[in-house]
Amino acid sequence: MALLPVADAKARLLDRARPVHETEELPLADANGRVLATPLHARLTQPPFDASAMDGYALRAADAPEIGSELTVAGTAAAGHPFAGSVGAREVVRIFTGAPVPAEADTILIQEDAEVLDGNRIRTKFAVAIGRHIRPRGQDFVKDEAVLSAGTLLDFSNLTVAAAMNHPSLSVFRRPKVAILATGDELLPPGSEPAAGQIIASNTFGVRAIICDNGGDVVDLGIVPDRPEEITRAIGAVREAGVDVLVTLGGASVGDHDIVQATLKDAGMELDFWRIAMRPGKPLMVGTLDRMQVIGLPGNPVASLVCSLLFLEPLLRKLAHLPERNRQAQALAAHGLAANDKRQDYMRATLRRDADGNLIVDAYQKQDSSMMKILARSDALIVRPPHAAELPAGSLCPILLLRP
Repeated sequence: MALLPVADAKARLLDRARPVHETEELPLADANGRVLATPLHARLTQPPFDASAMDGYALRAADAPEIGSELTVAGTAAAGHPFAGSVGAREVVRIFTGAPVPAEADTILIQEDAEVLDGNRIRTKFAVAIGRHIRPRGQDFVKDEAVLSAGTLLDFSNLTVAAAMNHPSLSVFRRPKVAILATGDELLPPGSEPAAGQIIASNTFGVRAIICDNGGDVVDLGIVPDRPEEITRAIGAVREAGVDVLVTLGGASVGDHDIVQATLKDAGMELDFWRIAMRPGKPLMVGTLDRMQVIGLPGNPVASLVCSLLFLEPLLRKLAHLPERNRQAQALAAHGLAANDKRQDYMRATLRRDADGNLIVDAYQKQDSSMMKILARSDALIVRPPHAAELPAGSLCPILLLRP
């Protein structure tokens, strides 16, 4: 099978993806970051009455035709404690922000513009106008108005308006369920004491973080030995869990010890493709098993994470009804870059600003995909297209932001 270009591989993966349609009801406090499944209508009008926008005095504008008008304070109105009567001729009501505007009053004189006199009276120091500093009833929204549409990402502002509309819970789309299956006789969990030939499994934690950051719920199947019967048993557990995506870590190639692909095929997986024209990450496997999407990530940690950002992240965001995350940018190369071969290269690099504010990208000299420390210190990946010519220092080049 020929190497598949990165853009073609991503398109084929996303073309077959269908957003999760099942919904669930969540308390408002638990809905941050979720996606609204149905339009949200207001259950009441906001504000429910004409309300004062400032601390001051409620009055009839006609009673203060000029600066220096003197009026009598007839009472007080505060938030939660409205004035029971109405404003009469040449009267004002001391009012505080959020309080209902008394009947007959049509303007607010802010307290800085009022001179307090003896005998419970005030004198105006500023001209008044009808409607000034009054928030009219329904200014924000009215009962039964559709304020939030289906597909809205529930963030701090949308949750606030949902609460104001008097919704204690919301109907949201279910998160995509993603199973992680790590395979390898050599792998041990962090905290273990490796024997000869063994290493600590690290991929799971980075991949898990990417899944969670992009709207997925993780089903961690742990580390499974390189034996077909063990992998088959794990596949059975995945089927019972009803996951949307199965992510395998390692063993997706076709070497003598790479048995994941063959075992998945025996279980009924339909393979779409598994070799990508990219570096790192050539042995990426994509297929379908029952209703599940299957992504076989390389066992190499750096390759695994780069492939997760390029393929797993956009897949999950589509399944979760989330907007696509744009990591693309451009920067000036700090040093010259060599001509590239037939595979699209993703070079780890740092970012900085020069004295003129230009974004400068500086590739690490060592790009061995086994070096996880370099990825952790990187801000971006320089994208070198297949057969790209040598790039002089100071040239503009495409990058992918690791931390947008």
